[in-house]
Amino acid sequence: MADCIRVPHLLLFLCVSSFFRLYRADGNGPAKAWPVAANFQNLPGAVNAGAAAEKNPGGGGGGGASASRKRSPAWKLSEQAVCRDDLTRLCSKDTWSNNLAVLECLQDKKEETDIAAECSHLLWNYKLNLTTDPKFESVAVEVCRSTISEIKECAAEELGKGYLVSCLVDHRGNISDYQCKQYITKMTGIVFSDYRLICGFTDKCRDDINTLHCGSISSGDKDVHSQGEVIACLEKGLVREAEERPGAHAIKDECKKSIMRVAELSSDDFHLDRYLYFACRDDRERFCDNTLAGEGRVYKCLFNHKFEEAMTERCREALTTRQKLIAQDYKVSYSLAKACKSDLRKYRCSADSGVPRAREARLSYLLLCLESAVHRGRVVSGECQGEMMDYRRMLMEDFSLSPEIVLHCRAEIEGHCSGLHRKGRTLHCLMRVGRGDAGAVDPNCQRALQTLIQEADPGADYRIDRALNEACESVIQTACKHIRNGDPMILSCLMEHLYTDKMVEECEHRLLELQYFIARDWKLDPILYRKCQGDAVRLCHTHGWNETSEMMPPGAIFSCLYRHAYRSVDQGRRLSRDCKVEVQRILHQRALDVKLDPDLQRRCMTDLGKWCSEKTEAGQELECLQDHLEDLVPDCRNVVGNLTELESEDIQIEALLMRACEPVIQAHCHEVADNQIDSGDLMECLARNKHQKEMNDKCSVGVTHFQLIQVKDFRFSYKFKTACKEDVLKLCPNIKKKVDVVMCLSTTVRNDTLQDAKEQRVSVKCRKQLRVEEVEMSEDIRLEPELYESCKQDIGRLCQNVAFGNAQVIECLKESKRQLTQRCRQKIFKLQEVEMVDPELDYQLMRVCKHMIRRFCTESEGKNVLQCLKQNKNSEMMDPKCKQMITKRQMTQNTDFRLNPILRKACKADIPKFCQGILNSATADGELEGQVIACLKLKYADQRLSTDCEDQIRIILQESALDYRLDPQLQLHCTQEISRLCSEEAAAQEQTGQVEECLKVNLLKIKQDACKKEVLNMLKESKADIFVDPVLHTACALDIKHHCAAIPPGKGRQMSCLMDALQDKRVRLQPECKKRLQDRIDMWSYAAKVAPAEGFSDLATQVLTSPSKNYILTVMGGGVALLFLMGLLCGRFTKRVTQELKDR
Repeated sequence: MADCIRVPHLLLFLCVSSFFRLYRADGNGPAKAWPVAANFQNLPGAVNAGAAAEKNPGGGGGGGASASRKRSPAWKLSEQAVCRDDLTRLCSKDTWSNNLAVLECLQDKKEETDIAAECSHLLWNYKLNLTTDPKFESVAVEVCRSTISEIKECAAEELGKGYLVSCLVDHRGNISDYQCKQYITKMTGIVFSDYRLICGFTDKCRDDINTLHCGSISSGDKDVHSQGEVIACLEKGLVREAEERPGAHAIKDECKKSIMRVAELSSDDFHLDRYLYFACRDDRERFCDNTLAGEGRVYKCLFNHKFEEAMTERCREALTTRQKLIAQDYKVSYSLAKACKSDLRKYRCSADSGVPRAREARLSYLLLCLESAVHRGRVVSGECQGEMMDYRRMLMEDFSLSPEIVLHCRAEIEGHCSGLHRKGRTLHCLMRVGRGDAGAVDPNCQRALQTLIQEADPGADYRIDRALNEACESVIQTACKHIRNGDPMILSCLMEHLYTDKMVEECEHRLLELQYFIARDWKLDPILYRKCQGDAVRLCHTHGWNETSEMMPPGAIFSCLYRHAYRSVDQGRRLSRDCKVEVQRILHQRALDVKLDPDLQRRCMTDLGKWCSEKTEAGQELECLQDHLEDLVPDCRNVVGNLTELESEDIQIEALLMRACEPVIQAHCHEVADNQIDSGDLMECLARNKHQKEMNDKCSVGVTHFQLIQVKDFRFSYKFKTACKEDVLKLCPNIKKKVDVVMCLSTTVRNDTLQDAKEQRVSVKCRKQLRVEEVEMSEDIRLEPELYESCKQDIGRLCQNVAFGNAQVIECLKESKRQLTQRCRQKIFKLQEVEMVDPELDYQLMRVCKHMIRRFCTESEGKNVLQCLKQNKNSEMMDPKCKQMITKRQMTQNTDFRLNPILRKACKADIPKFCQGILNSATADGELEGQVIACLKLKYADQRLSTDCEDQIRIILQESALDYRLDPQLQLHCTQEISRLCSEEAAAQEQTGQVEECLKVNLLKIKQDACKKEVLNMLKESKADIFVDPVLHTACALDIKHHCAAIPPGKGRQMSCLMDALQDKRVRLQPECKKRLQDRIDMWSYAAKVAPAEGFSDLATQVLTSPSKNYILTVMGGGVALLFLMGLLCGRFTKRVTQELKDR
């Protein structure tokens, strides 16, 4: 059929060419210029046309063709009466001498009414006669002799069948001879002016023309010289069928091929598509006036202006129809077919012309085939790539050029995207629907969109996407101006600036809509494909660029790549360095929007709607899924867990977090941030510096969120997982939560240490990382879920205005311990017990006293830090805030001996010996409120404690004597009395024992018996050691130095020395010391009256500890001696009386 179509076209060309020569000879030069001129009079075209016009001006073409008249060698159209008026009105006189020029002038009129019906009939018969005489082949042989010899295909054609002219039309782009080319071009114009002049077209498309009501077959019914509308009507019918529109007629294959062949033959010259020529004639003058006709240039120019406001709707419709034909067969585009001819052959993309509308002929196949070659690094000519880019841009601008989009996305277009046809806006609207931003999308529509994006390949050059290009132009000019225009890295640059100040909202939307589809096929990112192609073949068994596999779909390939990207050497094959960099880049971009991760969105669709529907800000959806990790369905939980585990190794994947934390990174973490391999170091650094002045709220919230997520599974802490994986499997199997794993390992380490095990069961590297995790968890109560849940109610009630972080909430709970619920109080006590054993876990203490620890305790072990700070508490160089914190910890330790590890160890034997009753009455989890320490204090006064325990109690007594707050029993029982009697002393910023002295002085005014008892106990304790009485010690310091320097402290020795000096009239004490000693004697005397000894033991203790014990013992000894003597005397007397009685 194609051969038949070509033959008549070429015959027409040859015929017209011969006429053109003859007329040229008649009017402008000698006939001898053309060798075939002598035979021209024997050709029937001109004479029969004239005869037909005279015989039957309004009749059919057949009558004109059969009429016989005397032939006139100089017959001219301009001399025919029926056309003279039209010639005079429409055509310039310089064309009248040339029949072809006259024909071209008259047939190019826009409307049928431009010329008279009789003239139109004459022109029809004239052209018909030109196309039906095989003698024109001989003219072609003469005119195109040299061309035929150059074109092998045409030289091989059999003469006498009209095939030669058909071949010349097919190869007219390769014709170099000027005369031959002109003849062929003129003949083509004649043929395409009326579909009935095309050989075989009428017969093959008759039924379809009638069914589609595309025009009349009978020239008598519609005798016009231009019926391009019929071709246009059939083309539209072909498009409707391809789009499977409702009611579309199925055109016969023979007619389909004829239609496509006509479109192909008219592809080089704008004039040959008669319908489009008339529809766009004014637009051509408006937009493409300076564009030369031929080689499809006018088509391309009009395509580029298709969506201009000034473009007429009729022209835009005609252009769209032609573009749709190009989408079905690339050869309908002359420039594309010519530019890519050699590349198509080179890479085996050629179409099978024997199959109507073969798959290989489709524009999409051509683009995919050649794009595959480009992406594989093959050489495709620049001219071909330029043409490809034009048509890729065309596909992105107008969705209707893709039949699959029109067919499968009809509901989405009508429901969401109507009225947005121009400049790619409809396609981007469909992308937005495909993302799920505007409701659900049909799977077939989704696939059609994905296919179109692959065909257009906008990832290779953002300029292909006109909507994106226009929306992001300002951002590109500012943020990405350092990148070459059209470079694939432009898209990556835009993604890096997503959600920044430089990004504009319109660009943000268009970018995310496109990236959603690029993210679902790794090949659509040309940089990733280029760097990872080899790795994908080696590790993921991929195929060619435009080939897919059900076993390894495009979306699964990237998942395969990033699984290998973070493998260790021991775990097997890894990605190349260049590929890993690109995989990390993609992961960073995907972290910006959960919808850019296909696997995550697909598996978590239900959970996103259930838990995260209100999370609309950037990055919030993933955080929401991580927060609800335990509540997610298994598939979603697995993918979120894997992604979180990946983030723990490379937190830089979290691009939004990295932007927020840039100041902190630059100030404190730039060294680890610059490392090629993160391995969790950056997040550890950020957590360590979370409270630096450079830290902002966004960064702090992001770091805390990640810390909270890490608590859910120890795998989410990369460094901890790496260091302790073997230890966890061995010592803590079946434990998943990080906090439980840390507790398990910490308990193991603590037990091994207490039991002096020869070998620690937890490895050195794990112990080191374990300490980091323990310290990090102590910073925020939320990082210890069990503690947080136990105290949640108390936090809301007592610490609602306290910010999380910096262990502030924990500190608030500690300070409000008496008001806590039983469960929370027990948890806080357990926490304090651990912190006192290991002060490095006391986040507030370590933070507030960080500089003091460096100054005073650099040589101390971690467990002795608090002890060191207590020893240096009263140093002039001690920071006041740190001193205040030390005091708080001392107060905590004195509430319960279990919170003082050193005391507990030193008094291990004394506590059950002297204070067992207190232990028996206490509950298992209850606090002792300082009762055991108070018991030990009394035994200290009685001098009954062991040496080690006595030393520790002395320290406690000395510390609490300076600050009443360190005596929990005194504070518990005397709060009201202190407020009533000693408010000024209690309000003093520096406590130096003034409150205790106030209570002693006002002992008689104290009303509460419990408080009075505590003050009396203080007096009793001060007898045992003058250091326990700071006011007395200060007043008598000089006298002690002069009179008691040789006497060691403790056990009341120095106090006895001072009392002896007081009674010795030869010794002169300082007036203040003398006054204070006398006051103490009075107080002790009152105490003895108020609180007499409760037993012989207490009595003996009081005597032994009394400063006047020598006097008391002397008196008691004298009394005993007197009684002994009296016994001896009385005994002898009674003995004599008894003897006398016996003698009687």
